[in-house]
Amino acid sequence: MRKLLFAFSIFLADSCTQNTEVSNKNVFNFKSFGEQISEENAMEPLGLNSKLAGYDSLKIKIRTKIIDVCQKKGCWMNVDLGNNEKMTVRFKDYGFFVPKDAAGKEVVFEGMAYHDTTSVEDLKHYAEDAGKSVEEIEKITQPEVAISFEATAVMIKN
Repeated sequence: MRKLLFAFSIFLADSCTQNTEVSNKNVFNFKSFGEQISEENAMEPLGLNSKLAGYDSLKIKIRTKIIDVCQKKGCWMNVDLGNNEKMTVRFKDYGFFVPKDAAGKEVVFEGMAYHDTTSVEDLKHYAEDAGKSVEEIEKITQPEVAISFEATAVMIKN
């Protein structure tokens, strides 16, 4: 009887260990930057413009894909808003950066969305940081009015 109980307890302990490993993989499949957040209640970005209508800014959590990242420091990223639109995400108080090789990865971020006008000078600076050619940079002649985002927290899927 003791041998049977001992074998059962080993089986039970082994099955608990396996469940914990699976659980940990699901919990730790993102790398965090800035404040800590979870994936919970993150919205898709399509329709952000309508949610922002009538507000100067809106605190929100978004899940989308990264299009590109600043290649000098990782100090900003452009993300996909859907419908061939993108949004620039900067990081609160320049307090953290994201990996320069994060383009194409899934991301969850939280902070403030707002309408912003980006000057020609800043657009050229961002294009240079993104590694655009001189010809592409010279084509920038108009400021851009778009939704921008200041993130307090970012999670990038591994």
